[in-house]
Order: sequence, then structure tokens, then C-alpha cells
Amino acid sequence: MSGVQNLEVTRDEADIRLDRWFKRRFPHVPFGMVAKLARKGQVRVDGGRAKPDDRLQPGQIVRVPPLPDPGETKPELSLSREDAAFARSLVIYQDKELIALNKPPGLAVQGGSKITHHVDRLLDAFGRGEERPRLVHRLDKDTSGVLIVAKTAQSAKRLAKLFQGRDLKKTYWAICLGVPVPKAGEVKGFIKKAVGDHADREQMVGAAHGEEGAQYALTRYAVAEEAGRRVSWVVLRPETGRTHQLRVHMAATGNAILGDGKYTCDVPVPEGLSRKLHLHARKLEIPRPGQKPLIIEAPMPEHMNQTFDALGFDPRADLIFVEEALT
Repeated sequence: MSGVQNLEVTRDEADIRLDRWFKRRFPHVPFGMVAKLARKGQVRVDGGRAKPDDRLQPGQIVRVPPLPDPGETKPELSLSREDAAFARSLVIYQDKELIALNKPPGLAVQGGSKITHHVDRLLDAFGRGEERPRLVHRLDKDTSGVLIVAKTAQSAKRLAKLFQGRDLKKTYWAICLGVPVPKAGEVKGFIKKAVGDHADREQMVGAAHGEEGAQYALTRYAVAEEAGRRVSWVVLRPETGRTHQLRVHMAATGNAILGDGKYTCDVPVPEGLSRKLHLHARKLEIPRPGQKPLIIEAPMPEHMNQTFDALGFDPRADLIFVEEALT
């Protein structure tokens, strides 16, 4: 086992994710181990804690804790034919730059503690080495919908920057408890990860401007349909991309997303509806130089289709008025 190393990020490694930097430098170390070391604070960038999806810049110093030697780690299992076929079944669009997947609810995007079945592992179905697609953004485990992976390092860099900015439009569909007032508007403010001995490390809470760890978050929303005052179909457009942002913001309005056990409200859940999370990444509009934006839509998962049917909502409805309210 090697000792602690402090390694400088090179120019060739500009804008690469921390976990992929590890994969280049230490190919025998699995992604799950990198995530675990980062969570424990053993991996640091310029002396500060870091996350696996943080992007590195030339000149930064990465603290690498003691790592097992190549022969000491168990080789990652190759995909079974069933897993490879499953991965390919998720594809809803692809071109020379990217692959779009319709991620089902319950499938994590990346591995972690006790998570061995995830999208990042399934990407082996599309190639190995430099041919292997690269993650450029994330969805929560229980959120379904459009997930983009890049086919090349160059496209990964371009797409990652788009997801960090506001030129790429993200549209989500949610079933919310009650009906937001007003029926169209925005939710904004600062949020941060909960802290404390008993805090859920994945829980986000409200924060004050300037508070340590606070990040600004802005969501636009519009009600598409409602079933009395019990539930509503809400179209959401996050202008920023914070952890659990949409779930936090809808709970803050008093209209939590149906099936969300982490961010709740006082509105009772109607009987007979699925208790799975009703949040779906419906559409991405991706800018392309010299061309019209690429629009990718993902069909809803079965439990949301059943809820739409039960409530009489029409997913094929003309939502022009909603689009106008969101711009």
C-alpha cells in the first residue's frame, strides 16, 4: 500500500472530474473506493474537502491517501449480457457527441456504499477505455428521466459546462401535494447540506447568504393541471443545479412532491396513489453551435403513468401556456 501523495493537476487534466482523474492515475482503484475516501475527507483538493464530481483545474494539488497496490484490489466484474442489454434498452437518442438514457427510478447514477448496480457501471456496455461514455450530470436515485452521457472527452467538457450554466433548458414533471399559490412563479434562496452529529448527510436545508456551504438556488414552476385541491401536475424548470433542489423548493412552498419521504409537507397523501417519488426529468434542450437546439424527451415511468391516469391528467396536453409562464 502506498503512502500519502500530493499530486498536481496537469494542463491535460483540465476540467476533468475528480473520480475520473483517479481512474486515469490509479486505474486499479474502483469508483466506489474513491467516493468513500472523499466522503471521509481523505481526498482533498488544495487542502479542502472534495466530491467525486468536482472538476479539477491545472495547478491544483490533490491529496491522495494511502491506496492499495494493483494486486490488492478485486477486479471489477464485467457486465453480464443481461446488464449490457438492460443498459442498451435505456437509450432514447444518440449521435456522435452523446447518448441520452431514460433512467428508471431506483437506479443510482454512481456507485457508493453498498451500491453496486448503477448507471456508471452500466456504461461499460457502450465501450471501454477512451471509448467509454462519460457522465456529465446526475439525477437523484429515485428521479427518472433524461440522463446524458458524453461519448468523447471534448464533448464531455462542452456538455458539463452547459449543465453548469443556464443556456441548457431542463424541464421536469412532478406530481405535487396540493396546488401551489400562485399557480406560476419562482422559488429562490440559499440552501446547504445539513450539518450536525445527527444530520442526514444528503439532507438539504435553508441557509442564509454568506453562510458556509450556502449555494443560491432558483426554480421556476407552473401548474399544468390539478385534481381539486388534493394534488397537481407541476412543470418545473431549475435555473441552477443544486442537490435535491426541486424537492426542497416544492416542500418549501407547502406542496411537496408525491412520494418524497425526505422533504415533506402537511398536505395529506390521497389514497390509492403510488408512494414512489413522482419526479421525472422530462426534457432537455441542448444548445448546438450553428444549429437548432437538440430537444430530447423521455417517456414517464409506469408509476407516474398510472397516477396520471388515476387523476385524469393528459401527458399529451398542449403546454404552451406553461412554457410561457416558465420563460
